Amino acid sequence: MDLTQRLERAFAGAAGEMVTTAVLYVAAAGLLWFTFYVLLRRRLVHRKVGPEAPDRPQVRREVLHSLRSILVFAAVTFVVLIAAGYGLTRLYGRFDKHGWWWLPVSFALAVLMHDAYFYWTHRLMHHPRVFRRLHRTHHLSINPTPWAAYAFGVGEAVVQAGIGPLVVCLIPMHGLVFLAFMTWQIVWNVFGHLGYEVYPRWFLRTWAGRLVNTPTHHALHHERFRGNYGLYFNVWDRLMGTNLPEYPARFEKAAGGSKTLAA
Repeated sequence: MDLTQRLERAFAGAAGEMVTTAVLYVAAAGLLWFTFYVLLRRRLVHRKVGPEAPDRPQVRREVLHSLRSILVFAAVTFVVLIAAGYGLTRLYGRFDKHGWWWLPVSFALAVLMHDAYFYWTHRLMHHPRVFRRLHRTHHLSINPTPWAAYAFGVGEAVVQAGIGPLVVCLIPMHGLVFLAFMTWQIVWNVFGHLGYEVYPRWFLRTWAGRLVNTPTHHALHHERFRGNYGLYFNVWDRLMGTNLPEYPARFEKAAGGSKTLAA
């Protein structure tokens, strides 16, 4: 296969990835938006983490920035596919190459790697010398909606997309498992920016609640601009002491606890 063919194949793959990501993103964010911000808005008002409803300019900005981020992700995918064509990644196509047992293991390793990658890159982007250049656009949404999940500046979009090349270069992974991982992270990111608490008030007192992050966890990060840096799990925030102290009280309030708890 010559260079022209490799470029054409990579371009087609990147275009396909862009369309797939856009469809998944719009479907996930749109479903949660319609359910929580339109259909059940009044019924679930007590579960809204932030007190204010987002206005139209905010939602429009989040959507436009998210679409731009998807274009950046497609550009990174193009580079990865070129690298894959030269055998520089660990993507593979035969299910039996590493055994069927490896499929869920590789998925789990990718999730754990992404969780660590996100925590440390996210925390770095909050350094005063980095924040305005990379992370400020995302924090324009103090009261985020599901559409804010990919509302990044170009620089941050490149950083966020970096998990893809990292995963496929370090972990042997079937192409469909990688697609499943990308679908997972899209859905989780959208869910994390929901702005409504869906878990029961006792959730944080369980082992699952100590392990898994909630919409309240990330909503507080957008409010305070510090702390609560984690993505999927609460492990890194616990280990590094970066959980915001008001997190349990705000969670219980949003999840249906006492209305008198401090905001």
